[in-house]
Amino acid sequence: MPTQMASRKLPNYLRTHRKRSYLTQVEVAYLLGVRNGANISRYELHRRPPSLETAIAYTVVFGEPIQELLAGSYDEIALVTKERARRLSSKLRQSSANLRDARKLETLDRIILS
Repeated sequence: MPTQMASRKLPNYLRTHRKRSYLTQVEVAYLLGVRNGANISRYELHRRPPSLETAIAYTVVFGEPIQELLAGSYDEIALVTKERARRLSSKLRQSSANLRDARKLETLDRIILS
């Protein structure tokens, strides 16, 4: 049975969705409230991350969740955040336990396991 290689996600799929919609960079810039098409190019080429406001506007324009539009970036940030949660959890488990720490550990476990 052949083994499947895990496919690596692109940092984002903004250009893919723009091309599928037949919109130009200038038109997307207008819809997002961005100054010009050059900024759209920077986002598409992963030279600059979109602001939170712009990322939300992208979800409205293309009807896709942020985790799909910025898939590779999302996964990378999720891994780093989960590692921070693991370290903080380990640190908390070494200290004296109280109700507040127990609640924190529940939150950290949810982050780690998501």
